[in-house]
Amino acid sequence: MNKRIYHYILSAGMAVTIVACSTQKELSLPERITVPVTTDTLSLSNFSQVFNDPYLRGLIDTALHNNFDLLSAAQRVAVAQANLVMAKNAWLPSLNLALSAGVDKYADYTLNGVGNFDTNLSPNISKDQHIPGPTPEYFAGLRSSWEIDLWGKLKSQRQASYARFLGSEQGRRLLVTQIVAGVSGLYYELTAMDNELAIIQRNITLQEAAVATVHIQKAGGRATELAVQQFTAQLLSTKALEFGVKQEITSLENQLNALMGRLPQPILRTTVTGTQPLPAAVKGGIPSNLLLLRPDIQRAELELTAAQADVKAARAAFLPSLTITPYTGFNAFKAGLLFQSPGSIAWGAVGNLTAPIFNKKQLKAQYNINTANAYTAFYDYQQAIVNGYQEVASALNKVDNQQQAFTLKSNEVLVLQEAVSTANILFTTGYANYLEVITAQKNVLEAELALVTTRRNVYQGLVSLYRALGGGFNAAQ
Repeated sequence: MNKRIYHYILSAGMAVTIVACSTQKELSLPERITVPVTTDTLSLSNFSQVFNDPYLRGLIDTALHNNFDLLSAAQRVAVAQANLVMAKNAWLPSLNLALSAGVDKYADYTLNGVGNFDTNLSPNISKDQHIPGPTPEYFAGLRSSWEIDLWGKLKSQRQASYARFLGSEQGRRLLVTQIVAGVSGLYYELTAMDNELAIIQRNITLQEAAVATVHIQKAGGRATELAVQQFTAQLLSTKALEFGVKQEITSLENQLNALMGRLPQPILRTTVTGTQPLPAAVKGGIPSNLLLLRPDIQRAELELTAAQADVKAARAAFLPSLTITPYTGFNAFKAGLLFQSPGSIAWGAVGNLTAPIFNKKQLKAQYNINTANAYTAFYDYQQAIVNGYQEVASALNKVDNQQQAFTLKSNEVLVLQEAVSTANILFTTGYANYLEVITAQKNVLEAELALVTTRRNVYQGLVSLYRALGGGFNAAQ
């Protein structure tokens, strides 16, 4: 082993030390992720309110059993497990049944050649016992090979495989969380569309009554054709909205069915009304260490562990390797003598100590690749923590802001509904014109639809919080 190899070994050790030291750094996070809350709130244990719908639970269960992406992830876990089994057994000796036949032409003055020379010239040995030259060779027995893990290369490879196996499990858990969140988000989007459709249909009924009223007033000379046209146009516009919402409902149902791995079919769901209470807000924030339970963060950490093990294995590849290759079986120079025991029984063992010389550039390149991957894994781990923190903080603020907006929107709807009643009375008695009635009806429709959107945003915020925490709620799981 020349000086350059020693230089590579020394630089490998220094780089591994650098990576190991750098990976000890951790982001400084506050103890809790909080959001200003002005209303009475409950603890995180009540998050299960989001998943207490029996229809939703059934859809989630179906998706977790039939989703094709999740089934594929299960196979990736199986592959990682098989790789782990291979790595765990790499240190064990191999044992193979060997049947071989060959021919050798030995020189007279090699070890075998001297034996052949003396034996063949001896007058005491019959012609049948002479070893022919070229010499046939037949072997039937067991051959083994065992690499001694002097420098921990195989151990490091086993550690890397184990970390990647655990990482594949976390990847599957991450996909489970995303599927649960995806099904829940689509479900609440679907119930919101149902609510919008009910509101639009209710307004269509009211507007049809208004059109009938203005026709009567026109016949009595109290309204003009322009008023009839304006009321009719408003009714047609609202009916057009109805078909748009129906198309959106169909699209959402198809997306849900695709997540559950089945062809389009109707989705059973709960009817949601505007009078149902919202889930309680999150009280006092969320512990920051709950972020470390996120599957993507845990997977990034395991990938970092695997990358560090790869660097150690690459460093050990520069060092000599010791391999022992024993064998035992029947050996003869004639096929007819192969199984004549004990004369044909042979055994032996060879120890090989090999060190890389001409392939050191390839080893150096592989080491550089593994070192770069280790740094990449470290930065990915840091970025995963940053992403997780901002996602949780954003979801918390979204839930709180949308809940407060829902309270204000509810009051707005009540006021505008009273305004419609007032406008109709004034229009009937001649104290308001038809434009005021149309405006009041339009405003209440928009406000009611906005209220549905705000309610949906509250649920979507809670679903986003569930996803941001990696499904970290026992009740939800």
